[in-house]
Amino acid sequence: MHTDTLIQMANQIGAFFEAMPDRAEALEGIAMHIKRFWEPRMRREFLACVDGDGAGGLSAMVAEAIRLHRGVLA
Repeated sequence: MHTDTLIQMANQIGAFFEAMPDRAEALEGIAMHIKRFWEPRMRREFLACVDGDGAGGLSAMVAEAIRLHRGVLA
């Protein structure tokens, strides 16, 4: 899967959770959604992209969720 597609999907997830009033809960929700619904190969590719220079289009909220809850996604 192309990393651009993964970034777009992650941003769509983030947009859904952004409406939640509890930011901490929303950030955890983003990470848990990715953990539950993305297969491990997708998560590995996404995290490699985030670690590299390819995650420039990632929303700030998703980036924060990944930073705070990275252990859940590995």
